[in-house]
Amino acid sequence: MKITTKQLVQTALLLAICIVSQFFKGGGTFFVIFVTGAIINACLIISGLSSGMLCATILAIVTPITAFFIAASPVTAAIPAIVPCIMIGNLLLPLFVCLITKKIKSPAGLPMGMLVGSLAKGIFMGISISLILIPSFLPEKMAPKMTTFQITFSVVQFAAAIVGCIYAYIIWMALKKYLKNEK
Repeated sequence: MKITTKQLVQTALLLAICIVSQFFKGGGTFFVIFVTGAIINACLIISGLSSGMLCATILAIVTPITAFFIAASPVTAAIPAIVPCIMIGNLLLPLFVCLITKKIKSPAGLPMGMLVGSLAKGIFMGISISLILIPSFLPEKMAPKMTTFQITFSVVQFAAAIVGCIYAYIIWMALKKYLKNEK
């Protein structure tokens, strides 16, 4: 599959937005849900819808790596195996959005895809990270924060995905008209 220059530029712009949002991670759970996580999730969805799943896959893989270097959380530093699980969780969101939107052509397709994608991401990360990796590999000195880490990588990820879907829906309604007129 070949990526066009236009798709490459769109992906680069969305990646730049994601990287800038990662500098705002210090604001706690509120920022993760409504700013950083939501913006990244919105960019993943917009990338999949506008440039295709290959471009969304690039963002899904690159954004956890940039997050690790920009603002690594203590738990991802202690358990680096979390990073590939975040990549897969990130990939599930635009994958289900794109698949369901293509399958269900009615106006309900996009919101349905967003809901299923958010659930898939939250459930996958909840099981793989919160129920398997964290309990198995969390260092003893971090054990008192285990519940917080588990909530962060399950409920908070689902909430950030839902908020990101709302952002993406609003942006996509205007953007798809522009992209349609551009052809």
